[in-house]
Amino acid sequence: MSLFVAVDNIDKVFSLTDGGQYVALKGINLEIKKGEFVSLIGHSGCGKSTLLNMIAGLDLPSEGIVTLEGKRIKQPGPDKMVIFQNYSLLPWLTVKQNIALAVDEVMKGAPAAERKAIIEEHIDLVGLGQAVDKRPSELSGGMKQRVAIARALAIRPKLLLLDEPFGALDALTRGNLQEQLMRICEQYQVTAVMVTHDVDEAVLLSDRIVMLTNGPGSNIGGILEVDIPRPRKRMEVVEHPSYYSLRSEIIYFLNQQKRIKKLRAKKTTAIARHGLEKVNLELGYVPLVASAPLVVAREKGFFTKHGLDEVSLVRETSWRGIVDGIAGGYLDGAQMPAGMPTWLTAGGYREQSIPVVSALTMTRNGNAITLSKKLYDQGIYTAEDFRQLLLASDGDPHTLGMVHPSSMHNLLLRYWLAAHNINPDRDVHLKTIPPAQMVADLKAGTIDGYCVSEPWNLRASMEGAGFSIATDLEIWQNHPGKVLGVREDWAIAHPNTHVALVKALLEACAYCADPNHEMEIRELLATRQYLSTNIDYIHLGDPEGRTCSLGNPVEYSHHLFFGDQVNRPIRTEHLWMMTQMARWGEIPFPRNWVEILERVCRVGVFSTAARELGYDVNYQRQPIALFDGEVFNADDPIAYLNQTIIHRNFTIAEVHLNNPTPAPVFA
Repeated sequence: MSLFVAVDNIDKVFSLTDGGQYVALKGINLEIKKGEFVSLIGHSGCGKSTLLNMIAGLDLPSEGIVTLEGKRIKQPGPDKMVIFQNYSLLPWLTVKQNIALAVDEVMKGAPAAERKAIIEEHIDLVGLGQAVDKRPSELSGGMKQRVAIARALAIRPKLLLLDEPFGALDALTRGNLQEQLMRICEQYQVTAVMVTHDVDEAVLLSDRIVMLTNGPGSNIGGILEVDIPRPRKRMEVVEHPSYYSLRSEIIYFLNQQKRIKKLRAKKTTAIARHGLEKVNLELGYVPLVASAPLVVAREKGFFTKHGLDEVSLVRETSWRGIVDGIAGGYLDGAQMPAGMPTWLTAGGYREQSIPVVSALTMTRNGNAITLSKKLYDQGIYTAEDFRQLLLASDGDPHTLGMVHPSSMHNLLLRYWLAAHNINPDRDVHLKTIPPAQMVADLKAGTIDGYCVSEPWNLRASMEGAGFSIATDLEIWQNHPGKVLGVREDWAIAHPNTHVALVKALLEACAYCADPNHEMEIRELLATRQYLSTNIDYIHLGDPEGRTCSLGNPVEYSHHLFFGDQVNRPIRTEHLWMMTQMARWGEIPFPRNWVEILERVCRVGVFSTAARELGYDVNYQRQPIALFDGEVFNADDPIAYLNQTIIHRNFTIAEVHLNNPTPAPVFA
């Protein structure tokens, strides 16, 4: 398909009555191919109809241009027909006359017989042969919309534009019209752009779905390719493997936009107080045992103690929500998987670098690889048992869940598999799943296992759903688990606040590590406000002899929150994570890896915070010791990558980082 419509870097600004301006759309770029069906979806006020109107020529962009077949769109015309939700039929004309009015106007030079044939053809096309002489008042809503579709198509437009054409119809009528529209578009190779609020409609009709962010300043938040083959049947598309993943992707995006809107409405300007640049913070977290330092800092007053008077904890269901919050700038900071700051900085998010820094490791350990009871009942107790099962599966896929490409769960799971001669990209299928969904999916049989942190491994064991075949105590004891991450530009703008935040969380880590506080913290975490789960599943230390197994003893991997070398960000560890993400194609390995490590690991901020609290900051570099005995060469990471036997064809590239503004001296 050739390029047909081009939307080139357009902005749309409306003047307000008070002399101000409202930026409806900002920096929209979109290319539409001939014969393609594209849907625009987003919440009310995101500029969907505004964008459609500019493609139709009913409005002009404030900046940028829209072209059709290389020619700038400056005004409406019969080459661009719009179908509105309200039908726009002339009430005193019949079905045939409404269609004829458009055909006669556009095709004045055509013989009368030809025009008559076109009118009758399109009446038949939409199944209105029995209603040709009826006026709009005698028609149902669905019939009126069919007249509008026939009228639009009868003049043979180059581009069909639909503004929520089925929004006012009942479900049955809407479904029938959707199938008619698909059939017509496929038969005549119509190029169409449609505005919709209906997720299922977008998946059913579209080749691509363009998701628009909230206004003001709305832009394209993502474009989904719909890989469901045509012709499509409304009752059959739900059987396609991609249907529910596409639907879930759109719903996630729309829910995130709704949450962002609430956070923006809630968010006030920075409040400076106590010598800090900002004391009102929004900090993101995912409900896990590892979130304990954030919960404790808030509930036990450590934030307030260090001058952070107004801290809100924003609960996200998945790490993707944390990424969106940091990338979008509506979170000041967040609990993150240890590899996420490097992943974001090195371009893991949409292949663009978002420099993120970490000055605190909040937890170590606490992860395990859990397999289903079904596999246990088949005699799968070890990694070798699992490998033999895969060899005998004859292509039957086995799916394992992990929580995010940058998480230690993904990296440790892949390392463990590869070390046992199991290719994580060929021999199994790895699927990203929110942590809280893991046990439910294991019980449902949609996955065969997962790697995640607590409480989900212990819970699977206690409920008889699965067993831990390995914990991180066996794979890499005392590895970094969760870290504090903030954007680099935020850290530069708020140096004193950054130190205060690290101090509050470091004290909270020490509080979590005290066995005398365990029951109190378990009760806090179990509440509806935080983890909303049974307290029996939550353990900070040794869970009274429990094991994550179904009878084959496996030592429980509890979190380390505080202690010697626990909380300091260590560049060698971040470098190892960088090599593993490059090994599996999540990021290119950066040529400027030294620069990235120096900018990600803010050892100076950690040391300042620790010294002011009176904690020891001495550090001795230790080698990374994984279970298979392979030595990590931190001096030559590329040589280390090249010696790995199982890996993807990784790339090496320069990561272009913005030059940071020098941070002011700490007060």
